[in-house]
Amino acid sequence: MKNTLVRRAVSAALVSALALFGLTPTAGAAVVRLSANLTASSTNGPFGAGNAGDGNQGSYWESTNGVFPQWIQADLGAARSVSKVVLRLPSDWEQRTQTLAVQGSSDGSQFSDLAGSAGRVFSPGSGNTVTLDFVATSTRYVRVTITANTGWAAGQLSEFEVHGESGPVDPPPPGDNLAAGKPVEESGHVHDYVPGNAVDGNTGTYWESGGLPGHLTAKLGSNADVTSVVVKLNPDGVWGARTQNFEVLGREASATAFGTLKARADYRFDPATGNSVTIPVSGRASDVRLHFYSNTGAPGGQVAEFQVFGASAPAPDLTVTNLTWTPANPSEADAIRLTATVRNGGTVASGATTLNVTLGGTAAGTAQVGALAAGATAAVTVDAGRRGAGSYAAAATVDPANQVAESNEGNNTFTSGSPLVVGQAPGPDLQITGVTPNPSSPAAGQPVTFAVQVNNRGTSAAGASVTRVAVGGSTLTADTGAINAGQTVTVNVGTWTATNGGATATATADATNVVTETNENNNTATQSIVVGRGASVPFTSYEAEAGRYQGTLLQADAERTFGHTNFGSESSGRKSVRLDAQGQFVEVTSTVSTNSIVVRNSIPDAAAGGGQEATISLYANDQFVQKLTLSSRHSWLYGTTDDPEGLTNRPGGDARRLFDETSQLLASSYPAGTKFKLQRDSGDNAQFYVVDLIDLEQVAPAGQKPAECVSITQYGATPNDQTDDADAIQRAVTADQTGQIPCVWIPEGRFRQEKKIRCPA
Repeated sequence: MKNTLVRRAVSAALVSALALFGLTPTAGAAVVRLSANLTASSTNGPFGAGNAGDGNQGSYWESTNGVFPQWIQADLGAARSVSKVVLRLPSDWEQRTQTLAVQGSSDGSQFSDLAGSAGRVFSPGSGNTVTLDFVATSTRYVRVTITANTGWAAGQLSEFEVHGESGPVDPPPPGDNLAAGKPVEESGHVHDYVPGNAVDGNTGTYWESGGLPGHLTAKLGSNADVTSVVVKLNPDGVWGARTQNFEVLGREASATAFGTLKARADYRFDPATGNSVTIPVSGRASDVRLHFYSNTGAPGGQVAEFQVFGASAPAPDLTVTNLTWTPANPSEADAIRLTATVRNGGTVASGATTLNVTLGGTAAGTAQVGALAAGATAAVTVDAGRRGAGSYAAAATVDPANQVAESNEGNNTFTSGSPLVVGQAPGPDLQITGVTPNPSSPAAGQPVTFAVQVNNRGTSAAGASVTRVAVGGSTLTADTGAINAGQTVTVNVGTWTATNGGATATATADATNVVTETNENNNTATQSIVVGRGASVPFTSYEAEAGRYQGTLLQADAERTFGHTNFGSESSGRKSVRLDAQGQFVEVTSTVSTNSIVVRNSIPDAAAGGGQEATISLYANDQFVQKLTLSSRHSWLYGTTDDPEGLTNRPGGDARRLFDETSQLLASSYPAGTKFKLQRDSGDNAQFYVVDLIDLEQVAPAGQKPAECVSITQYGATPNDQTDDADAIQRAVTADQTGQIPCVWIPEGRFRQEKKIRCPA
């Protein structure tokens, strides 16, 4: 460590970490850099022994500060002929001298010197590298013992390389490991041997499939010209030799099916040769899969590290570099046109695709984007129509359905640095602020009337109009007199005879369009009516299994077992639909008008727990609407108890609380009879999707803040961003509960609340 750094020392016990090495080219004899398990006498915080074997000169091991001697040790797994040790520190550190000796042992307890204790100078001029050659010696354990350090009061090494003769070892493939840290999918796993272990850079962890056959898929994110695949197991000698039979499959970004990169074959894994196999392949793929059929050492396929080598394939890369709008300062009366600048920053031409624009997080419009040559740009316009007064975060996404296979699929969205602000236009604007049935819960056959609150949120009086209520197949109307600016009147509409099963009442202001309003899109509101017993809710639910679908029907077992990763038991109606392949879908037909959707769903947990996000594509009458973002961040708990305090979000064993809900306010209102489809398309990359039910609702326009209330935005809450607003909401609630303000107002927008809001006693 550089002297300028200040850190606190921590005590540590023996720490081990796995280091896997490749070949070191040398002149003369075939001397290789040997695989080893590294341990140390102590470590300081995160500077563990494994850092000295990770192949990264920038990371390092450091012992407890202020105490000597200290040592770091390599266990080769078996006796090897050792003739050289290479020691490194980070290349940008200042010069220092460490007094150290290199020792060998056959049993790990009795050591003898291979290179005697002396001051070894680590100098930037020599790459901060010290090479110690000695007479070839057969040994299993190689230890570096450090007794002094002029640069820091601790033992320090960023790389500890032991060189000697070994059995035949595959040379490292050329190119980069394209699978490192990438998402992985699986057929299933046992215990806590999760798929993420196979791409974490640590051969001490591994994935094991839940039986055979089983498969493991590395998702590279874009097409690559793949040249080889490396499969590793832990090189420790405690892992016995074994043979696994598997094939290597690949799938291009635009394809739905896998093709063969390497035919099924037996592969021998042996700690004596590094417990690793290198498989030459040739092909273009964005997903690479290992499909296992047998394993002589375990009941499932096993992979400690899954590496894919090659180079990114030539591909387009579409981005949005700017987003503007006209007029620059629109009012509610203005039709808004947005212009996005789309650029192809890739190396080859892109095909035609589309561009989506969102305002305030909801879809505002779509436009076609023509083919673009590499380096070319195009201005793409979207007519968003008129918008209600307010501030809207403006964003544009090119290729939202991933029709074009790109080198980078994660940079397609641009969000304007300033919001689009729509001012209130002069003139009347009628909206429904409430629909109250009387009686509220009628019995079948009972007459029902409706008290409809019609508000004029505009700046001038609205002339006489007609208010309409559509309910249960009946259409009711009532004349409505002139309404002054800011005034709310109650219009009594009736009568409807209640029928079994209930109904949804849809109220419309200015139903005959005789009033010229500043906003003609906010005239309706709905109210659910329960006939007989039950709760009144404003939405209509549609079970996925009752709709049209292509996927797998999941059902509860006969005992409706809960808590054993049983989707059917946790589903509404004990049934749901699973989507595994591109093109699979769930489709429902609305029975009410709607401008919002809620999806009860489940996608997989992240490999290490904590959840993840993935998109699914929404269509209305087979026309793409937008991508919905689903999340598992608030689902997937593990454990064998029904006590919530006994559950954990760390993957392992059976899971429960598998579902969460995703809501989205749509840019347009869709009439009854619209077919809404959730479909797994290209770019919808969750391993699977389980759809339980869909709720549709005609959400009323945002209300106006009462004069006496105080908005949560005055306490620091900000809508439509990724900031947690819980603290700001808490401050507002506390101010209300303690009498500092009369009431709390939550304005229109999306606010993030990531912890509980408590009301003071």
